Amino acid sequence: MRTVVVHRWGGTALRRWRNQPRRMRRYEELMSVCLVLFVLSAPVGMLFGADWGVAMCVVAAIIPPVAVIIANSADPDDPKDHDARFGPNAPR
Repeated sequence: MRTVVVHRWGGTALRRWRNQPRRMRRYEELMSVCLVLFVLSAPVGMLFGADWGVAMCVVAAIIPPVAVIIANSADPDDPKDHDARFGPNAPR
């Protein structure tokens, strides 16, 4: 028989997001900009040319990895943000 491992949602990742509203806000803002760029790329491409629409899609494709990096960065002004291994809030 195989053992099935079930992951709980109450792990460290969820606690980190629950305790960091700044991270969620930044991530949501960047992903909203990404969705708006994707949605508007078709009308912009029709009105101003396909080059502009493709450029908007390229920028929208670059935003998600940048959003993850920014959302997971430590906040130097928050003394409770000790989950970084480097920087001013790193454990010594």
